[in-house]
Amino acid sequence: MLSYKFEQTRGVGCSRSPYTLRTAERGGKPSPSQPLICHALAMNETQQDVRRLGVETTGIEIIEEAERTAQPRDLFWPWFAANVSVFGISYAAFVLGFGISFWQSVVVVLIGVIASFALCGIIALAGKRGSAPTMILSRAAFGVTGQKVPGVISWLTSIGWETFLTINATLATATVMHQLGWGGGTTTKIIACIVVAALVVLASVAGYHIIMRMQSWLTWITGIITIVFMIVAASHIDWSKVTAMPSGSWQQTIGALVMVMTGFGLGWINIAADWSRYQRRDASGGQIVVWNTFGGAIAPVILVIFGLLLAGSDKKVASGILANPIGALAEILPTWFLVPFLIAAILSLVSGAVLGIYSSGLTLLSLGVRIPRPTAALVDGVILTLGTIYVVFVAESFASPFQSFLITLGVPLASWAGIMIADIALRKRSYAEEDLFDPAGRYGAWDWTSIGILVITSLIGWGLVVNNYAQDASWNNWQGYLLHPLGLGTYDAKTASWSGNWAYANLGVIAALVLSFLAAYILRRQKVAMQETGPIAEPDAAPAVTKA
Repeated sequence: MLSYKFEQTRGVGCSRSPYTLRTAERGGKPSPSQPLICHALAMNETQQDVRRLGVETTGIEIIEEAERTAQPRDLFWPWFAANVSVFGISYAAFVLGFGISFWQSVVVVLIGVIASFALCGIIALAGKRGSAPTMILSRAAFGVTGQKVPGVISWLTSIGWETFLTINATLATATVMHQLGWGGGTTTKIIACIVVAALVVLASVAGYHIIMRMQSWLTWITGIITIVFMIVAASHIDWSKVTAMPSGSWQQTIGALVMVMTGFGLGWINIAADWSRYQRRDASGGQIVVWNTFGGAIAPVILVIFGLLLAGSDKKVASGILANPIGALAEILPTWFLVPFLIAAILSLVSGAVLGIYSSGLTLLSLGVRIPRPTAALVDGVILTLGTIYVVFVAESFASPFQSFLITLGVPLASWAGIMIADIALRKRSYAEEDLFDPAGRYGAWDWTSIGILVITSLIGWGLVVNNYAQDASWNNWQGYLLHPLGLGTYDAKTASWSGNWAYANLGVIAALVLSFLAAYILRRQKVAMQETGPIAEPDAAPAVTKA
């Protein structure tokens, strides 16, 4: 299968004849005397040298059968480590901000967190079926060239939010150091930025296998410290105040539910298949969904519910968490526990950033950038570092507009997810692997039905979300144009804010997800069936495929 391997080596600097280029792109087999094969052999020797250092050299190409050794339970480690963050506690204050009771909030958290990570689990099924990164598998739904449209959105979202995680880790270090009386000024921020960025970049460059081992260690470290944190902070819970919170309306409850779904699982959905592409072909699809969901959801469910208890017990803590999560939580802790608390906070943020930067590197390759995977991760790591330096040391006021822009991208990303989930649900067979890299293959260059659905549902979605940073990012206040006509909210131009139970519920994200799924499932059914006609090559000596 030369075509998809060729995509990784093309443009690296070896000379090739036009015949070699054409035959490789069409899946042909040039003779060993052709320059492409010579170059591939040279690249293979280089890759072997890199692999001896423990660095993953596999990029967007299909994973070799011999390397597909992962089991569904292995998915627990990366998803748990990336989500066992004390920052999850801060979501409790946002949930209670909708004016609902503790028990309503518990229901919202259970349903919202679990359901959103279950959607990630469904996307992860594509990784097992196709053994390729998420955005490569997305070519089956959007076309080999058309995939670049959601690919650019995914890349910007991934690298943007991981930069934000690194910024938070840097500022968290300064906050705790100040709390300890050990400084917290510019020098502390510089050291923290260097250490955090180095950890993120080195791990993402090393790749899948080292990240999986690292995440298993981080799971134990952050998990243990988080349990101790909950024990220490439990003395601040006042059960009578928690249970005395009044109940809210069903609109407020649904609004909180949507916010929780968008804040957790849906934030990871565009990279879910990246971590399942090493799964064995005979791995159970059901187990992949379960372990993906369990690993991602268990920590946030516990942490947000614990946060509900803390925030419901003390309004000062609730308001403090909204403004400065690390600072507010550090204030209720004894001095002796501040250092372990800082370690847990930083490691959890690093863990999430590593997953994102690793996947953003794969997405960058899927867009047509012709560099090795470690280099792609390094490029994204450099961008992350420069972004962190700019926000922390040059323009802190840029943080809010930056987040506003990233949240805006969440609508088309949700639309992509709906289309992708519909595509997975419609397919009964594994992907035709070579055709994922061939615009002339069964998936074509552009799927205009999917592109049209993406555009239309994104426009609907943007009309149902609002800019949460209206004061600092007034240029983004164009959103929410459907709320008032539909009676879902009222905009006050003087205060640049919205009123109404639905205004801040992020309804547009769920609307884009659901509408795109329904439209793609109905409109693309016949096309998917046609794509699955004809032979699909199975690897030699591969175990039987258990269809998800």
